[in-house]
Amino acid sequence: MDVIGSQIEKRRIGILTLNGFALMSYSSTVEPLRAANLLGRRTLYEVVNIGVTADPIQSSGAAVVIPQATIAETPKLDYLFVVAGGDPAHYNERPLFPWLVRQARAGTRLGGVSGGPLILARAGLMEGRRMTIHWEHAQALAEISPHLMIDRTLYVIDRDRVTCAGGTAPLDLMHALIARHHGAPFARLVSDWFMHTEIRPSIGPQRGGLVDRVGSTNAAILDAVDVMESNVAETVDLDELARAAGVSPRQLNRLFREKLGRSTMGYYRELRLDKAQSLLRNSPLSLTEIALATGFANSSHFSRAFTQHFGQPPSASR
Repeated sequence: MDVIGSQIEKRRIGILTLNGFALMSYSSTVEPLRAANLLGRRTLYEVVNIGVTADPIQSSGAAVVIPQATIAETPKLDYLFVVAGGDPAHYNERPLFPWLVRQARAGTRLGGVSGGPLILARAGLMEGRRMTIHWEHAQALAEISPHLMIDRTLYVIDRDRVTCAGGTAPLDLMHALIARHHGAPFARLVSDWFMHTEIRPSIGPQRGGLVDRVGSTNAAILDAVDVMESNVAETVDLDELARAAGVSPRQLNRLFREKLGRSTMGYYRELRLDKAQSLLRNSPLSLTEIALATGFANSSHFSRAFTQHFGQPPSASR
């Protein structure tokens, strides 16, 4: 019997590794996708290893990756993850940057792992997006692009950009993506396959931190809030939150009202407004940029919601 339903979309995931990449970051990115295919008993994720050229790509250790495609012959991708280590601030394969821009224009969701987010930033693809990066590369990124919104977190999903600190953090990121695509119960099966039982939320290192922030130990609520925190800019609807939590939309709303005193989407809205308030206080971004980064259609919509929630306009928080 199939673990998940039969009508499942297959997603093609490109993994672009650059010389000097960390094998831990690479394996933590691709192995959950392999396990999802195995446990789902079909190809849910088609992984394509991509190189700037056809030459083998040397990791920081003994292992190498043999590209299945190059940037000159890449198939249509749903996601593209750039996995980089070493010194990405001085990476100089110039054909890569315009190719990444073309991928973005084609609608590919772009991701960076470990030093990969710095490559995306150098290509000019992180403007107006929240992002994270491995602490080793954070200072270089801040010097190159001091205006970017850099969160010191495990991973950040901001609309069509996905950035991750690397190391074992991609295990948590992939759990979040698989949960969004195929539901939390299936994502837990994948994580259990690697004995990765303590799933960390995007903005903190431990599940316990999520429990403390939310004020509930209910698994469905925690799963839904984890998806909310991972999707601040590109909001997901109630049906998708319920699917990730493994319950019906009606049941999820009942749990939120019973445990937290507000509806599911009301809690989500407050979470986004709290993030907006933090950006107002700690970033030089315009109201329009903050509105888009927190899931509002425009600055007028954002200003009305902010004023209604906090009792004062956004300008008062600057």
